[in-house]
Amino acid sequence: MKKSIVKFLATGTYLGCAPLAPGTFGTIWGVGITWVISGYSLYIQGAVILAVILASIYVAGEYTRAISRHDHPSIVCDEISGYLVAFFALPFTLFNATLVFILFRIFDILKPYPAGSLDKKVKGGLGVVADDLAAGIYAGVSARLMIWLLG
Repeated sequence: MKKSIVKFLATGTYLGCAPLAPGTFGTIWGVGITWVISGYSLYIQGAVILAVILASIYVAGEYTRAISRHDHPSIVCDEISGYLVAFFALPFTLFNATLVFILFRIFDILKPYPAGSLDKKVKGGLGVVADDLAAGIYAGVSARLMIWLLG
């Protein structure tokens, strides 16, 4: 794949090139994609999420090789994938989107075990994306617990 297309996708249409908080800006794409697919069946949502994850692993790996740096901050396709995982099967509401966004960013930044070690131990595109998928799982479970507790 051509380097410019890889950079375009890996950086979330260049949102990841923001000088401050590129991961936060990149996660915005996750919110948008979640909103677009929210009206479809869980099977369609799952298929889209799986496709985004696989594409993210590929472009993150290609971009990492192109710039010779593992998990550069400008790579945000992993945040997009993680957010989609966190939001899977939740109804799209402003409250849910905001809650999941905040929780995902917290878990993505803190990288509680084993998320932090995934990025360090697994190389290539899978290593770049794996810690964000773990953060997405943590955020998704936490969001569901908070939604349940708030009734």
